[in-house]
Amino acid sequence: MRKRSSWIGALAAGALFGLGLALSGMTQPARVIAFLDPRGGWDPSLAFVMGGAMSVYALAYHLIVRRRRDPWLDVRFHLPVQRALDLPLVAGAALFGIGWGLAGYCPGPAVVSAASGRAEAILFVIAMLLGMLARDLRARRDPRPLHGTRVP
Repeated sequence: MRKRSSWIGALAAGALFGLGLALSGMTQPARVIAFLDPRGGWDPSLAFVMGGAMSVYALAYHLIVRRRRDPWLDVRFHLPVQRALDLPLVAGAALFGIGWGLAGYCPGPAVVSAASGRAEAILFVIAMLLGMLARDLRARRDPRPLHGTRVP
């Protein structure tokens, strides 16, 4: 059972996240690629965005998860249970990084950019959704869990 209106909290958090992505320039593939390419006029601004985000997250994690029994808008915290570094994790991270470097998008900024009508972002989101569908279909055929996931 969910507490209060969790979808309102999720919507507000998503809107704040999207606004932060847009304001920081993370929805601009050229800026992301400039960060990932140290030989082509490296742009370190993304490192400051990520460093700032990780600092805020670390503080919030400590203040919220460590001090509260349960969240405001859900019945429990949903924290990762898998701690091992295994092949699926490393391969998935490598695939994510390659895609991010080639396209200049990762899922969050791509959705924000697609919402603004950018054709390349819309294509990226469609391809991402097809990949998620393929993973879901694979999980339905083979119920053994993939890394860190539970199959319903």
